[in-house]
Amino acid sequence: MTVPDEILTRLREVCLALPEAYEEEAWLGTRWRIRKKTFAHVLYVEGGRPPWFADVIDGDGLVLTFRASPEELHALTNAGHPFYKTVWPDDMIAMMLGDHIDWDEITELMTDSYRVMAPKSLAKRLT
Repeated sequence: MTVPDEILTRLREVCLALPEAYEEEAWLGTRWRIRKKTFAHVLYVEGGRPPWFADVIDGDGLVLTFRASPEELHALTNAGHPFYKTVWPDDMIAMMLGDHIDWDEITELMTDSYRVMAPKSLAKRLT
């Protein structure tokens, strides 16, 4: 399965609004990067593939991964569904995207992820 167009469109609006962010096709799904560092990645997990995501989420589905500060990582990991700690890297969270997506929350999470990955000079441009 592929990522629905309406989800990609909304994620593009959020991620590409960040300074110097760009989009590219990933090995599976689509990712958004800042200076060669991925701050968001959306993909569909199905039939146990890819295993490093399928092993940590509850079944098949649409997954958005992003980076988090240590404090946010702890809070989201302890929140449970729809948030899951990935195997690697240490600061990555996987979020299952269901039928009802809170786009305000997604915007905040993507902005925070960008701040984690962006050079300080670019992160400072966010107010």
